Amino acid sequence: MQRILVLLAHPAFEHSRSQSYLADAVRSLEGVKVHDLYHHYPDFMVDVMREQGLLMEHDVIVFQHPFYWYSIPALLKEWMDLVLEHGLGYGSTAVTLKGKYLMNALSAGGSRSSYQAGGLNRFTIKQLLAPFEQTANLCGMHYLEPFVVYEADSLSEKQLAQYAEQYRNSLLALQRGDTWS
Repeated sequence: MQRILVLLAHPAFEHSRSQSYLADAVRSLEGVKVHDLYHHYPDFMVDVMREQGLLMEHDVIVFQHPFYWYSIPALLKEWMDLVLEHGLGYGSTAVTLKGKYLMNALSAGGSRSSYQAGGLNRFTIKQLLAPFEQTANLCGMHYLEPFVVYEADSLSEKQLAQYAEQYRNSLLALQRGDTWS
């Protein structure tokens, strides 16, 4: 069974219905660790050794976050800058992450149609996440298609529950070794 580390990064998690639904849907799964970065590091003082240890213990890394300005919240970027250092994340001797999987699970305020050529945001989510795909490539990881909750701020409870169930099923499939790209 693949071990999954969900790096939850939301600076106002208590106000996010969509992110709460997603986290709650997978928090109780065996072999899945939901690690709330803003809870552990409210001062942005990331414990690099601890975080690198978590990476070593898991096979699949999920960045779960709101889609802020076509990217990730500041603490997750800080985490990447500090934790994925040369020799661990990349470089000729780096093997820690080689063969592991990386995925973004995000909530976006816009509609699916707004994230396409000709749409409001001009690009697809996958295109906008290209830096994460390249990060995975540099680290010898496999990058998976992102899990996206569109129109996150206007979904009903029923719709949020459906997304949460899809997310849960996606992580269960990853645990079994079923991957997609």
